Amino acid sequence: MKSPTRRSALAALAASAALAITLSACGASSNPLSTQSGGASGGSGKALVIGSADFTESQILAEVYAGALNAAGVQATTKPNIGAREVYFKAVQDGSVDVVPDYTGNLLLYVDKSATQITAEDIAKALPGKLPEGLAVLNAAKAEDKDAMVVTRATAAKYQLKSIEDMAKVCSELTLGAPATFAERAYGLPGLKDKYSCVPKKLEPFSDGGGPLTVRALLSDQVQVADIYTTTPAIADNDLVVLDDPKNNFIAQQVVPLVRNASMSDAAKKALNAVSEKLTTQDLMNLNRAVGGTQKQSPADAAKAWLKDKGLAS
Repeated sequence: MKSPTRRSALAALAASAALAITLSACGASSNPLSTQSGGASGGSGKALVIGSADFTESQILAEVYAGALNAAGVQATTKPNIGAREVYFKAVQDGSVDVVPDYTGNLLLYVDKSATQITAEDIAKALPGKLPEGLAVLNAAKAEDKDAMVVTRATAAKYQLKSIEDMAKVCSELTLGAPATFAERAYGLPGLKDKYSCVPKKLEPFSDGGGPLTVRALLSDQVQVADIYTTTPAIADNDLVVLDDPKNNFIAQQVVPLVRNASMSDAAKKALNAVSEKLTTQDLMNLNRAVGGTQKQSPADAAKAWLKDKGLAS
């Protein structure tokens, strides 16, 4: 499950250069909630303002949304790097921005801390009714960015691992690499023990949120399993194996547009829903690689290429 602290740590190295480019391109002021279009509304003819959280993937998604809207004839600009959920949620409420990409599981827990839903279907059903008046979510994408238990291909073959259930059988032999907070979080060691009776040999703490240090430790067999986000390019780049989670220890985290209802014309909804229909977890991984890898594309350029490839923009 993503948290602002972990996600900020994961994005710190890759996001700084992309942020500077994106902020300059979008003409953002030093105040991330100030807006050139002044409380935009699709119904008023003003450009919609698409905000993002303070990590690279969210900035890419904001550019994807804006690009799809503009291609559909709905004027849109971006306002990147607003901050954590506590900040951008209020921005949508007060009309400083009109749309922000979010993740279903964590958004539900933000608006209902007692929520117990874990599957994509159940979260999608519960979420709309928990949002405050004036806010809504549109269709969720198949794309998910969530914590996962990841092993090398060699470790998977050695222990015949396809799922966390399989891992549980040899859990006491495995050192797990994850943030130190994994020891206490509900989906961390407590969740693995409760749902799978899995108690690792040791927790090796890393502070990079499943980033390069964690991946290096996994590849060198310093750890045999690691907590890594599902859209991290290093998974595919190193032929790593994401273990299935049949008991949903890590709740569903589908990408979803959080919107200000008053701003949403039918054309805007259609354009954003078209993005959700096309967007996959693999797409997010590729977009993250395009921006944070050797290509060093700006979020706007990566989004433009994806939209063209999917037939959502020319």
